[in-house]
Amino acid sequence: MKYSLALHFVACLTSSLLVSAAPSKRDVSDPQVLNFALTLEHLEATFYKQGLDKFSADAFKAAGFSDWVRNRFEQIQAHEAEHVTFLSTALKSAGADAVAPCEYNFPMPDVHSFVATSMTLEAVGSAAYTGGAQLISNKDYLTAAASILTVEGRHTAWINSAINKFSAWDTAFQTALDPNQIFTLASGFITSCPDSNAAALPPLKAYSALAVSPDVHPGKTTTLTFAAPTSYSTEKLFAAFISGIGAPIFVPVEEGNEVKVPDGLLGVVFCVITKDGEKVDDSTMVAGPAILNFQFDSMENVA
Repeated sequence: MKYSLALHFVACLTSSLLVSAAPSKRDVSDPQVLNFALTLEHLEATFYKQGLDKFSADAFKAAGFSDWVRNRFEQIQAHEAEHVTFLSTALKSAGADAVAPCEYNFPMPDVHSFVATSMTLEAVGSAAYTGGAQLISNKDYLTAAASILTVEGRHTAWINSAINKFSAWDTAFQTALDPNQIFTLASGFITSCPDSNAAALPPLKAYSALAVSPDVHPGKTTTLTFAAPTSYSTEKLFAAFISGIGAPIFVPVEEGNEVKVPDGLLGVVFCVITKDGEKVDDSTMVAGPAILNFQFDSMENVA
């Protein structure tokens, strides 16, 4: 029954994509958005496969995890693989090219780093699907993306609560990032991609990488590392902290690339460097995003 329902939904998507393949008013077509989602699903599926191939049940046990933890990661791996199959089938059935997997480099020398990276990738996936919703024209397509988004959110919640023993949520709303911000984060794990992928994707650019001191904490001063623009000596820069659907919080970047992290931040927060203290978009972006995870307990005390 599950397989037949999936095929039925692919068929609905196929008919929709056949009539919506032309570029939209935003010059981004639905198939391009679907291929961008597929790019992220390829990355996640490959990460889980490589990680679980590398770390056995004994390795998880030696790292202090119970047997069920690895079993759950196997289920997440199966979900990501099914997302890849679903999106690829929908695109190909509609006559659109589906992007191929890239070559990746995942920093996971041990089980704990595998778990930490899984949290990062799931948080990025949730932000990507949320931000990409506004680019989708077709309702069937939007429904498919929403269906995947909710599962990505459950993955994030499980990792942060059942494994890390902190909150399963951040704020009342999921944070959204735009495709270039997501592409910047994903690029940190990608070493190369097939040349043919570019034509199937929307126009993308990666911003300069942004690193934040590991001891970052709300209310404290921290140091940022990024490639400054040539006009840095005369141009004021800002760190924008993005969380939920509210306006970003802007903080001036001071001498030595130091910033005062705003109080009250909880959960996953994305930080970017901008040339404008009032807006974050392609015209103002300088570097980032960087992912900050202010894990908190049931009393909202940040770890």
